[in-house]
Amino acid sequence: MRDALRPNRRGFLAATAAAGAGLLTAGRLQAQPFRTTLHKAMIGNPVEDTLAAWKQAGFEGMESTHRDASPQDAAAARKVAEKLGMRIHSVMFGWANFNSPNSGQVAKDLASVETALKAAQAYGAETVLLVPCRVGGMPIPEAWEFDVELDEKTGHVQRVVAGDNSKYRAYIEAQNLATDMSRKAVQKLIPVAEKAGVIIALENVWNNLWVLPKLQAQWVGSFHSPWVRAYFDIGNHVKYAPPQDWIHTLGKLIVKCHVKDFKLNPDGHGGTFQHPRDGSINWPAVRKALDDVGYNGWLSIEDGGLPLLDFSHRLDLIIAGK
Repeated sequence: MRDALRPNRRGFLAATAAAGAGLLTAGRLQAQPFRTTLHKAMIGNPVEDTLAAWKQAGFEGMESTHRDASPQDAAAARKVAEKLGMRIHSVMFGWANFNSPNSGQVAKDLASVETALKAAQAYGAETVLLVPCRVGGMPIPEAWEFDVELDEKTGHVQRVVAGDNSKYRAYIEAQNLATDMSRKAVQKLIPVAEKAGVIIALENVWNNLWVLPKLQAQWVGSFHSPWVRAYFDIGNHVKYAPPQDWIHTLGKLIVKCHVKDFKLNPDGHGGTFQHPRDGSINWPAVRKALDDVGYNGWLSIEDGGLPLLDFSHRLDLIIAGK
């Protein structure tokens, strides 16, 4: 699984094509046949008691929140996980400030991501989740108002709504600046990622940037690097477009997925986060879309408040296409 996701200089395309092999999930529900294999995980601190409890509940792995782990501590956690038959498949870095006007802040965050990449290498993880920046503090369209015109060459937006965009001029400028500055920062990290053998997985988690499928696809694809791909959060994107539309647009750029649900208001405008399968997401359509694009990989629940066995069963149903 690790080798299938991790690119190499000689055969990234061959490696991706081989990604279908993986672990068997005990007790996984049987449904319509899928070409792809999905694996169950949650997000947490990789200590033995937690890993053991998750293993008993039917999970196969964890995304670690301990992004600052030393290589020695991460390697020790990896041994514990492997002893239990678990995988630490990713590291959650989270938010960075790559569009900050403070160059010292950008340098600090770059160093922190480098630390996370080295921790991921020692964990035996394939990815580091990175949200490169955010914008706010100015008028921004509502999720249902976006009608974006994009320059495919630069990734800049010329408009964000139909008609008069003067109200959103500051937002357009902030979006384009964030795109440029974040690209420069991530490009500096690519050699570090390649040396570590860890993919930088970019996410746009309600940061008011790259809010439509074509924007995120253009942004991630603009690096033209197997070491930069997309971390797709299935629940975060519901208010902008159906998750299956995102999946079909991002396609092979997707390297990892988060799982939670979102219930739209009756008018389809806004809503609230819910436990998986309690919201508006059409999970069979999502499962089919993941199969359509050939996604073999991890589904990590980003949620709390339910017993482990309940989360595990809900994820089984999703994986089975139900």
